[in-house]
Amino acid sequence: MTLLGLALAAFVGGGAAALLATRSPRWASRFGVGGALLGSALGLVPAVEVLCGRSLPGVALAWSVPGGTLALALDPLSAFFLVPVLAITAATAAYGGSYLSAEAGHKLLGPAWLWFDWLAASLVLVVTARNGLLFLIAWEAMTLTSYFLVIFHHERDAVPRAGWIYLAATHLGTAFLLVLFGLLAQDTGSLDFARWDPPHAGAFGLFALALVGFGTKAGLFPFHLWLPEAHPVAPSHVSALLSGVMIKMGVYGLLRMLSILGPPNAASGAVLLAMGLASGLFGVLLALVQHDLKRLLAYHSIENIGIIVLGVGLAWIAASAGATGVAALALAGALLHVWNHALFKSLLFLAAGAIGRSAGTQDLERLGGLLKRMPWTGATFLVGAVAICGLPPLNGFVSEFLIYAAAFKGAASSSAPSAALWAPIGGLALIGGLAAACFAKAAGVAFLGEPRSAEAAGASEVEPVMRAAMLCLAAACVALGLAGPLGLAASLGPVEQLLGPERGITSVARSMTPVLWSVGAVGACVALAALALAGLRRRVLRRRSVRIAGTWDCGFVAPSPRMQYTASSFAQPLTRLFAPVVRARTIGEGPAGTFPRPTSFASRSTDVAEGVFAGLFGAVAALAMRLRPLQAGSTQVYVLYTVLAALALLLWKLV
Repeated sequence: MTLLGLALAAFVGGGAAALLATRSPRWASRFGVGGALLGSALGLVPAVEVLCGRSLPGVALAWSVPGGTLALALDPLSAFFLVPVLAITAATAAYGGSYLSAEAGHKLLGPAWLWFDWLAASLVLVVTARNGLLFLIAWEAMTLTSYFLVIFHHERDAVPRAGWIYLAATHLGTAFLLVLFGLLAQDTGSLDFARWDPPHAGAFGLFALALVGFGTKAGLFPFHLWLPEAHPVAPSHVSALLSGVMIKMGVYGLLRMLSILGPPNAASGAVLLAMGLASGLFGVLLALVQHDLKRLLAYHSIENIGIIVLGVGLAWIAASAGATGVAALALAGALLHVWNHALFKSLLFLAAGAIGRSAGTQDLERLGGLLKRMPWTGATFLVGAVAICGLPPLNGFVSEFLIYAAAFKGAASSSAPSAALWAPIGGLALIGGLAAACFAKAAGVAFLGEPRSAEAAGASEVEPVMRAAMLCLAAACVALGLAGPLGLAASLGPVEQLLGPERGITSVARSMTPVLWSVGAVGACVALAALALAGLRRRVLRRRSVRIAGTWDCGFVAPSPRMQYTASSFAQPLTRLFAPVVRARTIGEGPAGTFPRPTSFASRSTDVAEGVFAGLFGAVAALAMRLRPLQAGSTQVYVLYTVLAALALLLWKLV
């Protein structure tokens, strides 16, 4: 735990040093990046040790705040989530140092690095806190630091609104957590997690509070409204950190509370399974109709959170029916998908940032032909695209395969409710197919064909440090795909912690090791064969003259980039099929007549959650404006508020 304390000190100190050096953008970035890299390296050591089986003593210090102790600990569940937190923090910090250099002329970089490093520190505290009050303090610090990062470009029109939606949504979720922690601490009088016992009654109500509170941070449908608003407007390295690890804090918190609320039950598992399926399908369908690349990726975060929650729900249903082996397999797949999503989604956001930096836009309708101009970015984006679609031999396939295997084994087992376990099989298949269609659209429109704008035509490859960060994440996606059993082995510690240490509980999960090694071996052979053929082709063509000519154009003598498929036209058959869900609408009319006039045609989609929560957020804003006179700006008035609140609490306690 000493190294973990030093990691926190590095994050806090690096951010503070960056703020002090804010007049020098170069030194501010150096301190910010250095603090993030040092803190990540120090923190990874104890996290990996715990995942390898070592038990580390926790820390419990007395503090003046009522409700327990300042308690920190690192168990397998915390360590499993801490690894992606620190790994993605390091990759995004290195990328961000180069990415933000373009902002040095008109932005102060010191505050940005302060919030970045302190966000990393708050993420570490969230997964290691063992006291409810300390957890909520870290949770609030995570929210506020990420908010300031989201509004980095506050001068742009859409950014303040996106930041406000994020702040309002996450604080509404925190309100549910306050109630949850208060009810759990009611019997013991302590906020220490270790003293909380499973409730004798009302467990499902507490589960509902945890689901809303943590589901809002995770971006789980229908509490996801903030996510597609905040992620696209944040700097790309921040978007990668938010999507790669911060939303996983919602998954971590939910799993931590499920372990406290008692043994798994079918009711909570069914709710998780249903919400996971809804999130996965809704997220991928809304991603399919997006034109902005980062907004498309944001909706895919909703989809992948749905896959993770689906796996947890599947595990809880199986465990409640006594099929502990099936439960272990499903939970291992869900946990491993936490790692996998952190890698490929961070990679995709960094690649999207490189595109925006070089081409000046992330609008798919204005891109095209980037693979020739940005070969390294294009190659890493394609790796992330294949991984997120769950295709072998990359890492996304491994975790989704484990969930598939658990569903099939559970459906075929007499000890599990087969009707409930067939649903995720069809749901995952549909999600995977739609994800493949979506990334065929995104990669094809952005990187293939001809440029659709002058900005895309003038694009070039980004700086070496940015390329190196993307290549490291792409290599990790390949490594976890080829060596899937190692990721599976790392997840078994948290699985045993959540489901119980009974003998044989992870035997079914371990039985998948030979299958995964076989998949990795076949994938490696195919990759080596492809590289060999590519090398052979290059060697053969080197000895011959290659003639370059235009492609066949159906007899049309003046082709232009406008004749290519657009992102909208590529997705139109599917958006028409799922029109009731994506709520796509067309703007403009097509050409008519023998000599048509100039016309325009576009399509837009509406998120159903906007209509649901717009009224709620509007009511919150109206209430805030009515309460604004209470903020008088006078210290004496604020002291009076404190005294009145203390008196009210004293009277309530006496009564």
